[in-house]
Amino acid sequence: MSGLVLGVAPAPSALGTGAGLTAVAASTWQTDASVLGLAVAKGKAYVGGRFLAVRPPGAAAGTHETRRTYLAAFSQSTGALDAGMNHVLNGIVWAVVASADGSRVYVGGDFTRVDGLVRNRIAAFNTATGALVAAIAPQVSYRVKALAIGGTSLYFGGSFGVVNGVTRNRAAAISTVTGALLPWNPNADNDVYAIDAADDNSKVYLGGTFAKIGGTSRWAVASVNNSTGARLPFAAASAVPLPSSGCTSRVKDIETSGSRVYFANAGDGSGCFDGTWAADVATGNLVWKSTCLGATEAVTMVNGWLFKGSHAHSCPGTFSDGSGTHFLLLQNPANGSLGPWFPNTNAGPPTAVGPLVAASGGSDLWIGGDFTKVNGAGQQGLTRFTNLGLGASPLGPASPTLSSPAVGQAKATVQASLDNDDVRLTYRLLRGAANTVVATTTASSAFWYRPTVTLTDTTAPSRTTQSYRIEVSDGRHAVRGGYSTVIVR
Repeated sequence: MSGLVLGVAPAPSALGTGAGLTAVAASTWQTDASVLGLAVAKGKAYVGGRFLAVRPPGAAAGTHETRRTYLAAFSQSTGALDAGMNHVLNGIVWAVVASADGSRVYVGGDFTRVDGLVRNRIAAFNTATGALVAAIAPQVSYRVKALAIGGTSLYFGGSFGVVNGVTRNRAAAISTVTGALLPWNPNADNDVYAIDAADDNSKVYLGGTFAKIGGTSRWAVASVNNSTGARLPFAAASAVPLPSSGCTSRVKDIETSGSRVYFANAGDGSGCFDGTWAADVATGNLVWKSTCLGATEAVTMVNGWLFKGSHAHSCPGTFSDGSGTHFLLLQNPANGSLGPWFPNTNAGPPTAVGPLVAASGGSDLWIGGDFTKVNGAGQQGLTRFTNLGLGASPLGPASPTLSSPAVGQAKATVQASLDNDDVRLTYRLLRGAANTVVATTTASSAFWYRPTVTLTDTTAPSRTTQSYRIEVSDGRHAVRGGYSTVIVR
């Protein structure tokens, strides 16, 4: 449109134009305590954790509760409780994973009974009927913290030392067909927090607090053979610093996707590595490393983006300390850069971390943790985001600062607005009570990057007093600010 004057600095390369998820949380039931495990299969989200009850969205803590002991299922499309999935477990569920075909979900944790039947820390359920699977009943001596499926193997890690009477230090595998213990034996010398198999099951990745795998030094992360558990070369492991007196960084989650594998790290100590990193599955080489500060607990691929759940408070090249804590972020899986999706949670007890686990059903993102609020509204333990709906509205613009730099011109400047799921917005300069559009431009912005937007009316009536305001739009919502006036030269 005529009258356009663009006064906006180029946007940082980290910014994209859309993430395929709205930043408005979809309606979902809640839990009364932390969610620690998540999987989506056959139209349902299977959720495990510390909780003993669930309640509808909007219900205050302690009200309208339905009992669910450590495990529940919810509709993927509505977020409502699935009444048919109702089992009594006697201990915390730490991990949930679905089979590739979605016909089963496997859970691991501290429990030793399911519906009164012996299930020592691992159990499986038929997703069509909700029934307990009889063949899956290994005797695991202590906590199972992580689960992964590769081919017909169920890999699991945790704090245990014996499976079915056989020594298996903190990592083991059973057949998903027969339930029998497999030879796979990485032999970790300390806890395994995370485990995942390559999509082609060519290798398996472990993360945790171990210092040795199979008696050989390997701090916090390892790549191992899928059938024996023998350690494989993995140059990218150098992304995790060796522990020192001021820093201990651990791998908390692993996500494989195609030719890449992604890792989440949490560090103890000021400035300790808390970020994410990616490696090439075929070569084992490091692809990128993001050094945001604020422990990362979960990584999940969704809609072509890498979701990270963390309590990030500083990210080099984008935001620094002082901008608050950003618990929900997306990263470009090609290079680790941030954007363009900025909803948020808080962090509640007992970990005070926030998001702890995530899963996707393809076009949605389910997030569990110890939060009690999502986007400032009450929502405990569980939330979800979809690609449906209109998304977030832009922040209303301020009244513009006006000047008349030349005869018949009025120049307006305003700080760029913010939108939690769109970084590139359209700005229009509106003149008078009729809101005549006299200039239009676009600009990119994020909470760490808010440039000044300048629009000039080159058709302003000379020697008159004119009023102007700014309208900002994301293509679905249009928000207008207040008027300012100027005497046109």
